[in-house]
Amino acid sequence: MFVSTLIVAISTVKMATTMAAGEERAASEVLRALARHLNCLNEDSKTTRKRALEAIKRETIDKELSSGVLQEVFTCLLKSLLKCLSDPMERCRETAIHMLGDFILCVPQPEDSLPYLMPALTQRLGGKEILEPAEELRLSMVEVLTLTVEVCGRHLAPYLDDMMKILQRTIVDPFPDVKRESCKCTVHFAKSVPEHFHMQAESLVKPLMQTISHQHSRVRVSTIEATGAVIQYGTGKNVDDVLSHLAQRLFDDSPQVRKAVTVVVGDWLLHLRDRYSYFHKLIPLLLSSLSDDIPEISQRAADLWRQTGALWEQENEDDLKDKMDFLLTPPDLYPAGVARPGLGCRELVVRNLSNLLPALARDVVDWVAGTRVKTAQLLYALLLHAEDHCTQHLQLLLSTLYRACNDPESDVVNNCLRSAKLLGTFVSPEVFLKLLLVHLETPSSSSSPHTPLMVLAAVLGGCSGELLKPHLQKIADTLVQPDVCQEYQQAVYLDQLLSCVDVLLSVCEKDCCSVSLQLLQVLVTVQSLSTEPQLTDKVRLSLCKVQGLATVADLYRQHMDQLLQWLSASQKTWTSYSPQRLQLQVIATQSGPVIGEFLPLLMPLLQNCLDPERDPEMRLHIFTMLSKLLLDATHTLDSQGRFCEHLDVFLLELLLPNLVWKAGRTAAAIRTSALCCLLALLQGGAIPPSQLLAVEERLSPQVLSALEEDSQLSRLLACRSLSTLLKLIGPSLHPDALNNIYPEVLKRLDDSSEEVRGVALRALGLWLASLGKDYNSQLYNQHLEVLFQQLLLHLDDPDSHVQDTVLDVDKEHRHHDDGDDS
Repeated sequence: MFVSTLIVAISTVKMATTMAAGEERAASEVLRALARHLNCLNEDSKTTRKRALEAIKRETIDKELSSGVLQEVFTCLLKSLLKCLSDPMERCRETAIHMLGDFILCVPQPEDSLPYLMPALTQRLGGKEILEPAEELRLSMVEVLTLTVEVCGRHLAPYLDDMMKILQRTIVDPFPDVKRESCKCTVHFAKSVPEHFHMQAESLVKPLMQTISHQHSRVRVSTIEATGAVIQYGTGKNVDDVLSHLAQRLFDDSPQVRKAVTVVVGDWLLHLRDRYSYFHKLIPLLLSSLSDDIPEISQRAADLWRQTGALWEQENEDDLKDKMDFLLTPPDLYPAGVARPGLGCRELVVRNLSNLLPALARDVVDWVAGTRVKTAQLLYALLLHAEDHCTQHLQLLLSTLYRACNDPESDVVNNCLRSAKLLGTFVSPEVFLKLLLVHLETPSSSSSPHTPLMVLAAVLGGCSGELLKPHLQKIADTLVQPDVCQEYQQAVYLDQLLSCVDVLLSVCEKDCCSVSLQLLQVLVTVQSLSTEPQLTDKVRLSLCKVQGLATVADLYRQHMDQLLQWLSASQKTWTSYSPQRLQLQVIATQSGPVIGEFLPLLMPLLQNCLDPERDPEMRLHIFTMLSKLLLDATHTLDSQGRFCEHLDVFLLELLLPNLVWKAGRTAAAIRTSALCCLLALLQGGAIPPSQLLAVEERLSPQVLSALEEDSQLSRLLACRSLSTLLKLIGPSLHPDALNNIYPEVLKRLDDSSEEVRGVALRALGLWLASLGKDYNSQLYNQHLEVLFQQLLLHLDDPDSHVQDTVLDVDKEHRHHDDGDDS
C-alpha cells in the first residue's frame, strides 16, 4: 500500500515538473514575441504605443493561454502596464487598465501583483488631486480594484492604508458610477479583511455621509449598503454618527433606498458586536419600516424584526423562562387582524421603552410633516409591543397624544387615535381614568382643549364594557360638568364631546341606562352650542335604543323633571350668553308634546326668565322660543289641553309686564317680541275664548298702546293681534270695549306702511262684524258716523288697493246691517 502511494506521488511530481517546464517554455516564447511591442511602449508616438498595447493584448489575453503561462507573462508585463496608467493618451490608459483587470481575473496568483499594483492605483486614485481626468477610466480603475479585492481577499491586509486612501477619495468622486463602485468595493474589502478593517473603518464614515444624500437613488442605495458594512466590521463607535442620516433616508421617495436602510438596520440588530448598547437607537428605525407603503419593505422589516426577537429570546432564555411558559395568550380585545409580536420582540421594546418615548414625544411635534407621520406610526407599533407595560409611561404617553392629536395632518391624528385605543385595551380603566378625567377638567396649556376629549373617546373605544361599567357614573358626571361640556363652543370640541357619548353607548350599551340623564344633558348642551344641531340626532337615537325607548319624546319624558330642575338651579344667574338659555330652548323644542306635561315646572322657570328686570336680550330669545311653541300649541305647550290652567300667569305675569312702554330701542325690541308671542298665543289655539274674554280688559289697553309704536313691525303685530282678538271674542265684547278699539285703529289708516294700513282696514272690518244685537246703533250712532266719515275719506286714497279694501268693508257692513234688519 505504501509503495503504491509513493509511486503515485513520484509520478505526480514528474508530471507537474514536466508541465511547469512546458509552461515556462510557452511563456518564454510569448515574451520573445512581445519584446518588440514592449520596446514600442517607450516610443514618443501615441499611435505606436497604442498599437503596441493592442498587440500585447492580442498575443496574451485574446489567445486564451493557460493560467500558468499568463501568470509568468503577467509578472513580466506588470510594470510596463502600470507605467501605461500614466500615459498621456487616454486610449492607451484605457487599454492598460482593461488588460490589468483581465490578467488579475485569469492568473492563479493575482496577489503576487499587489506590491506594484496597489501603489500605482493609490497614486492615480488616492491623492489629494485627481490625476486621472477621464471619469470613465476612474470607474474602470475602481472596478479593477474591486476585482482585486474579490480575488485577493485577505492578501490585501498589508495594503489597508492604500485601500483607505483610495476609497476615501473615490467615494466622494464627482462621477456617480465611481461612487457606486467604490461603495461596492468597500463592502467586499470589509468582508475580506475584517480582522484589520476595523482599525481604519472610521475614516470612511465622513465620505459616506457626504454621499448618502446624493441625487441619484442608486448611489444612495450603494452608500447605505457600504455604511452598513463599515459599521458592521468597524469598531462600532460610529453608530451615532450615521443613525441620523439613515433615519432621514426612511423618508426617501425611492423604495429601494428605504429597503436598503431596512436591511442594513436589521443586519446590525442581528450581527453588530455591540448591538445591545444600540438597541434603543436601532429598534425605532426597523419598526418604522413596518408601516412602509411598499408591502415588500414592510414584509422584509417584519421578517428581520422576528429574527431579531427570536435571537434575543434565544440569548436570554434563562431570564424569559417564566414568561415563555405563561404569557402565551394575547390580552382581551387585542386588535383584530393584527399578529401578536413574539415574546423576544415584545421584551426588547419593553426594556427600551423608557429610552424611546422621550425622543418620540419630541419628534411627534416636529416641524416636518413626514417626521410627525412616521413618529405617530412608530408610537402605535411600540404600544402594540409594550402591551400592559405602557401603564408606567401613561402620563408621558397621554401628554404626547394630546399634542399630536391637534396636528393638521390627518395621518398623524389617525395613528395617534389608534395608539390611544391600544391604551384602552392594555391599561386598566381605573388607571387611565384617574389621569384622563383630570385632564378634561383642567386642560394643559400646551394642548388644545378638545384633544383630551379626543383621546378619551379613543381610549374608551379600546376598553371593554364590563371593565368600564363600575366607572360609568364617574365618566358621565365628569362629562356633564359645566367646565367640561359648557366651557368651549368650538365645533371640533363639541364633536369630540359627542364622540365620547357615542363611544360609551356603543361599548357599554344597556349599562348606560344608569347614566342616561347625564348623557342626555351632554347631548342637550352639544346641540344648544353647535352650529349643526342635527349632529346629535344619531347619538340621541342610540341613547333611546339602549334603553328600549321607542322615540326621543319617551327619552325626554323619562328625564324632563330632572332636566327642568337642572336648569332651574341656575336660572337666577342667566344672561343672554348663558348656555342654559340655549339648553332650555333645545329641551322645549325637541321634547315636542312632552313639554306640555310639565307646565307646573316650566312656568316658574319662564316667569323668572321674563322678569322685566332681567337681561333684555335673554328675554328676547325666550319670547322668540315661546312664539314658535305657541304657533303649534296643540303639539307642544298645550299637548295635554292644560295650558289654560296657567294662562292667567302667562298673560298677566309673563307677557303683559313686558308690553309696558319704556324708553329705548332695547325696550322697544322686547315689546315687539312680546307682541309676536301674544299673536302666536291668539292664533295657536292655546287660549279658549272664555278665558280671553276674562282678561280682555287688561290686555286690550296694552295692545292699543302698541299701535303707536315707532317700530313698523310692532304696529303691524298689534293690528294683527287686535284682528285675531276680534275674531275670537269680538261679538262677545261690551260695546264700550268695542268703542275703545276703533279710534286707535282708525289712526293706522294714515300709517306710513301700506302693510299696516291694509291690516288696520281688515281689523275695522272685523270690528264692524263684531257689532251684535247688544250694540245699540242709535245710542252709539256718533261713533259709527266718525268711523264711516274716516272710511269715506279713504275711498279717494291714491292706492287702489286701499280703496278696494274700504269698499269691501262698507259692503260687509251693509250686508251685516241688512241681516240684522231682517
